Amino acid sequence: MIKQRFCVNQAFGIIHVKFKTTIKLRGIFEYTIFSYSVMKRTNILWNIALWAGLYILWVAIFQNHSLTISRTITVEFCYLLFIAANYYVHIYYSIPTFLYTKKYILFTLILLGCITGAALLRVPLAMYLNRHFFLVNQSQPTAEKLFLNSLVNIFVWVVCIVAAKLIIDKIRFQQYLDMVEKEKAKNEMDFLRAQFNPHFLFNSINSIYGHIDKKNSTARSMLLTFSEMLRYQLYECNAESISIDKEVQYIKNYVALQQARKDESLVINVDIKENVKGFAIAPLIFIAFIENAFKYVSNYNNGADRVDLLLEKLDGSLLFKTANTKEANINTQIIKGGIGISNVKRRLELLYPGKHELNINDAPDAYEVTLTLQLP
Repeated sequence: MIKQRFCVNQAFGIIHVKFKTTIKLRGIFEYTIFSYSVMKRTNILWNIALWAGLYILWVAIFQNHSLTISRTITVEFCYLLFIAANYYVHIYYSIPTFLYTKKYILFTLILLGCITGAALLRVPLAMYLNRHFFLVNQSQPTAEKLFLNSLVNIFVWVVCIVAAKLIIDKIRFQQYLDMVEKEKAKNEMDFLRAQFNPHFLFNSINSIYGHIDKKNSTARSMLLTFSEMLRYQLYECNAESISIDKEVQYIKNYVALQQARKDESLVINVDIKENVKGFAIAPLIFIAFIENAFKYVSNYNNGADRVDLLLEKLDGSLLFKTANTKEANINTQIIKGGIGISNVKRRLELLYPGKHELNINDAPDAYEVTLTLQLP
């Protein structure tokens, strides 16, 4: 009888899915940072284009034969400065702080106060320009007239531009809500499909179980164990952490399956201390190492084939060890660089940053993994 050497990686599916999800989230985060940088540059360009366009529009509208082009350009540029200053004060401060928090009276007072302040500041500037450049040795407009003209012009343009900005933002926000609603509906549909597929799978397992001869208790027991493991992966492992008791039971079920399918010459020693209880860890952290131990265990004809597993709680940390005998012709790079091991290493970096220690000892005739996790 040829001994079977290949072990199906039962936990790889869920680990691979979770790792792909993590990579996807990291990709989304990196893309968001990149998009924010691009949007920031684009926003600056749009603001420059907005004010340049308004400036040209004002010069074209208010230029007439009684005023020189240089005076019109200067006057409108002064208005541009005060209107733009008001715009940014309200967009980045008063609107988020007061309008969006429903403090309407305070917002109105700040809006009118800023516009009035800008009009007051423009009066001495306009008087200086008139006296030294535009109306030299001519009658000067009164301060009251300059203030009233400034107040009306700044008020009208600030209100119009800010209102336009609010309307555009509301339209964009509504589009965003519509997109979120569609994404939510899509995710709900995907979730329902995902629920249907496992339901069909468990029904199929039950049907197979019913067709196994009742005298074949080993096969029936293996199928029940496999069903329990599958249920754990599909329904229990979606959380970030899970009870160590459930994880230990999953490990025991996996070892039981391997013990049933491996040759009797393989010695399996599972030592799970009694103090390993009453805390939570990330699901399926250890299973890839255990799978590798069974997958690459030696198959000597006259030697000892052995898999050892230890799980122990020590002073606020969890110690996990797995060791297996191996043959000298095994390519250790496959063991170290497999997708399952790489995924677990990455998950440890994400879930236990600075709170884990992983040591792999690769001897010619043995392979040992020691992992220490700091418990919360």
